Amino acid sequence: MNPQQEGDLMSKRSKAPKSRRPQRTRKSKAFDPDFGTATEALSALRRGTLSSRELTQHVFARIRKHNARINAFITLAEERALEQARKADRIRSRKGPLGKLHGLPVMVKDALATAGIRTTCGAKELENYVPREDATAVARLKQAGAIIIGKTNTPTWAADHQTYNDVAGVTSNPWDLTRTPGGSTGGGGAALAAGFGFLETGSDIAGSIRVPSHFCGVYGHKPSLYLVPREGHIPPPPGVLSHGALNVVGPLARSAEYLQLELDVIAEPSTSATCQLALPKPRKTRLRDYKVGVMLDDAFCPVDAPVKEVLVNAVAALRKAGMQIVEGWPEGFDREASHASYLFLLAAVVAAGEPDSTLAPVREAAARGAREPFVLGATASHRDWGLQREAQLRARALWQKYFEKFDAFLMPVNFVAAFPHDPRTESWLKDDRKLVTAAGPRAYTDQFKWISIATFTGCPATSAPVGLTRGGLPVGLQIMGPYLEDATPLDIAAKLAQVCGGFAPPPALVD
Repeated sequence: MNPQQEGDLMSKRSKAPKSRRPQRTRKSKAFDPDFGTATEALSALRRGTLSSRELTQHVFARIRKHNARINAFITLAEERALEQARKADRIRSRKGPLGKLHGLPVMVKDALATAGIRTTCGAKELENYVPREDATAVARLKQAGAIIIGKTNTPTWAADHQTYNDVAGVTSNPWDLTRTPGGSTGGGGAALAAGFGFLETGSDIAGSIRVPSHFCGVYGHKPSLYLVPREGHIPPPPGVLSHGALNVVGPLARSAEYLQLELDVIAEPSTSATCQLALPKPRKTRLRDYKVGVMLDDAFCPVDAPVKEVLVNAVAALRKAGMQIVEGWPEGFDREASHASYLFLLAAVVAAGEPDSTLAPVREAAARGAREPFVLGATASHRDWGLQREAQLRARALWQKYFEKFDAFLMPVNFVAAFPHDPRTESWLKDDRKLVTAAGPRAYTDQFKWISIATFTGCPATSAPVGLTRGGLPVGLQIMGPYLEDATPLDIAAKLAQVCGGFAPPPALVD
């Protein structure tokens, strides 16, 4: 069987043995194989409560039962995954060396190369592309013993806050099938919320980890810029380039603790004697010892009332728990200028993968004097690009100065909750879509605003679920931390679950 045949979606029933639901013994009653965390699953595997083969079979049985409504995957690799699971069980039985993720079923965004499994990034041009090598992050997952069950859906070339393409179709939000799970790691966010695996490895340049986490009620972490290697992301071009001043690879999960566990794997330090990575531990050990800043609404990007209500309640719970919270932006921070510079650099990255025919009208607009950041970035000289990179470093320095007195900064992920499906037909150069809010229609591209702050500065940012709107849609809180101090926002996200929020399964997906 060739890799393409092996990777066919589960519309073709597998001949693998039937799954049996793992037994809930006295030792395992705390572990839920549908919605349990990766930490709980690894603990069950270590104790011998169930085998990797049993857990992997259970995951595929759940996918067969529920995925037809959600469509979270572009490609599944059941036969390969079950063989890897059996191998993991043999190694465990022989007391062989075990990785941190040994025997755990995980998923990978279809923008990261996976050897022997097709990698399309939702593009018809790559519909039959099967990489020979793994992306670096994927290779590290495998080295840690993870079992890759499949590739999750993404918009074409990972370029939207929704998830749809001509290869696999539209992915729906498990909380409301009429709505999007976000993008571009939308398939991964939906799959985690639906209980289809225990970990997703995604990527983020415009909120592509944080927005799906917010829309689907799971946890997601945008690491510090350059912390996780990006080699193997969307091969070959066109598309978002593997190297740049904004884009990162990072984890999504159903618990904040496991975000840290995966980050420890994919950001593993180099074996080179000249380059050793030792990241700081969380700044504090108790919630009440943290001092954070917060902005939950601003004229820069007003937040829809249903979302703001949930965020206000979450911050109130943190205050009650003793966290020191101070409202306001850092002194001297110009959010409009920061956002414009972000759009400039984003356009430079995206335009680098576009053909000349696509960029011709942009160059014409620039020649006529258009000054929009996307136009300027897409047509920039190296000098102009360098000036914006300098602005980026100055913005990071401003925030690092702020983080001398504050441990983190709390803000929305997006100004809206998950919205109804609305696939784009135009190019990224022209997007006239609107989003409905309680205060009236808003520009679709306003979704870039709240996520742009952490992306532009390169600072780490964690999206943590903190509750549901009155309409029953998840809301995430964005926790931005100091550059290369990823453990601090991750720790706050974990402690946040003790006082409000935390992952909850979509009611329709609970068996």
